[in-house]
Amino acid sequence: MSTSTDRSSLWDVWPALPFLAAGLVGTQAAAFFQPEARPPDVLTYVLLVLAAGALAVRHWPGPALVANGIAVTAYLTLGYPWGPILFTVPAIVCLVSIRWPLRRAVAAVAAYLGVLIVAMFTKHLQENTLGDPVRLLTVTLIWVLILAAALVLGTAIRMRRAARADVRIEQARRVASEERLRMAQDLHDSIGHGLAVIAMQAGVALHVLERSPGEARVAMEAVRATSRESLENLRFALEALRSPGSAELRPAPGLAELPRLVDRVLAGGVEVSLDGAAGELPQPVDAAAYRIVQEALTNVLRHALGASAHIRLDRTEQELLVEVTDSGGAGGGVPAGAGSGIRGMRAQAEALGGTLSAGPRTGGGFAVTARLPLTGEDA
Repeated sequence: MSTSTDRSSLWDVWPALPFLAAGLVGTQAAAFFQPEARPPDVLTYVLLVLAAGALAVRHWPGPALVANGIAVTAYLTLGYPWGPILFTVPAIVCLVSIRWPLRRAVAAVAAYLGVLIVAMFTKHLQENTLGDPVRLLTVTLIWVLILAAALVLGTAIRMRRAARADVRIEQARRVASEERLRMAQDLHDSIGHGLAVIAMQAGVALHVLERSPGEARVAMEAVRATSRESLENLRFALEALRSPGSAELRPAPGLAELPRLVDRVLAGGVEVSLDGAAGELPQPVDAAAYRIVQEALTNVLRHALGASAHIRLDRTEQELLVEVTDSGGAGGGVPAGAGSGIRGMRAQAEALGGTLSAGPRTGGGFAVTARLPLTGEDA
């Protein structure tokens, strides 16, 4: 904690250091070429330190501007030589315009400029160097332009910082929105699958209730287990939506959970076979592959009553092939492009730069084929 505080303090002080160094080194040299000016003494360097030190308290622009103004006007009024202390004037104006809104900064800088011009006039008057009024007007105009340029520069920096902050806020909102959409898709997949299994098992239980109570009991136990899991998924999703950070406490499901998924579908009355293996996968690919298989099997349960399903996993160095086919059934297979499930599967694949196709098979039934690139995997 103290290290962070120390770094913050050093970061606050650094703008003052170049001006302080220039003043300490250059003031005596400037006095050499201005014999009519008052020679530098201890007070000269005290005022110089105050003028440069004001840049170190830029988080409080009002006091910083006042401190710098007092130091510079006192320096000029006392007749010290024109020197590096004047460099702090546009610097403090720039810092003030970074911190304050434009209208407020313009008012403060205008007041500062008025005091500065009076101090300069007083110095010229003391040294009898007023000279040509046109020359004085030109010098005044130059200072007006210098401070206006510093004001514009500070305002531009402030607006750029505000724009960058707005961009970061918008990016954070977009990330949060995308995360909520992802959680909604996961909720659709998991709850939809659970409800499909429950409906199938309930139908089996009703069908065999009178002639085979034992088989009906097994089906109802499967309904209870599936409903518990679905309710748990729903509870977790709602907690994650209330506080998105909690979603990190529970990893997304992957292909390692395929056996459990297959068991649920088998309990729902659909024969499922699995061919191939994926091995270790990047987490996004692993989660997307599982969700695609889950949604495809859910569609079989919903639309292809009595069908058998086959899952094929084929991994190469570049991509993972995920294919789920069914033999068709009393429901006639899944209509191509029906429902939001296929759109969700396609979105999962395309989010990884992959592709997904879904449609009826030539010999009957339905096929879902996804190709997911193994981007960023350590092979």
